[in-house]
Amino acid sequence: MLDFLYYPVSAVMWFWHQAFGLVLGPSSGVAWALSVVFLVLTLRALMIRPVLSQMRSAQRMRRIAPQLAELRKKHGRDRQKLAEETTRLHREHGVSPLGSFLPVLVQIPVFIALLHVLRYFNRPGLTFAQNAAIPNYVFGPDEVRSFLEARLFGAPLSAYVSMPQSLLDSFGAPVDRIAVVAVAVPLMLLAAVATHVTARRSLRQQPAADPQTAQVAGFMKLTPWLFPLGAIVGGLFFPFPIAILVYWLTSNAWTLGQQHAIGRIVAREQPSVPVRVPAAAPRPGQKPIRKPGGTAARVRRGA
Repeated sequence: MLDFLYYPVSAVMWFWHQAFGLVLGPSSGVAWALSVVFLVLTLRALMIRPVLSQMRSAQRMRRIAPQLAELRKKHGRDRQKLAEETTRLHREHGVSPLGSFLPVLVQIPVFIALLHVLRYFNRPGLTFAQNAAIPNYVFGPDEVRSFLEARLFGAPLSAYVSMPQSLLDSFGAPVDRIAVVAVAVPLMLLAAVATHVTARRSLRQQPAADPQTAQVAGFMKLTPWLFPLGAIVGGLFFPFPIAILVYWLTSNAWTLGQQHAIGRIVAREQPSVPVRVPAAAPRPGQKPIRKPGGTAARVRRGA
């Protein structure tokens, strides 16, 4: 049903595996792990422009926050009028409130597609030999076998913590669950921490909520806790392969660096506002001497 996502995602991963496989070997766990890492980097690089636009929009939203507060104070009892005036203000300043959440929403189908592709290397209920004989979108049977044989620090990239022992035993060589846990648990904890940090930082960069985005903003406040919980719960109790945890960690590490870099770009783009320094009041016993223009130029001591 979502083949229009599965094929492009698997094609990007296939390309990077071909590149790293030439150097490290086609069955190298590092080559396969790097293909997942560079899949993330490729997809996220394509989203730099939307993210930059989103952060610029968020900056404009923060700039008009006092005007939005005035509108809420003026039309607080008339929800329809408040919505109309808020929309007008957004249009005047070229602001799209929902655009602030677009990059996060776009990543969800990509994550689902990658999870699907990686899980289909090792279809539930099938043995190693059975999975190795079935193609997986752009990957042929030989490449599927290569992925299934690939190991990272002794653990298959396609294995997960809750994988039944019968499936672990069906791999080409014996797989120790302790090896899977030793690789998966640190990855899921690092992914959870990175997710929490990036989600909290994203919230700080979001504009104040208005009536049009209040429900979405309310959900976004939960993301620093829900998303990390998803990494831990999914890694422990659901068929989240080690390769998915590599994806999750890489994606959030990229996001953290991107937030810092693009945040600095947007900050430099903001016009500098001159600060008016009030003239110092004369001390007791002094009176200001004004120039012809009326501006106090200097102060002299009175008699």
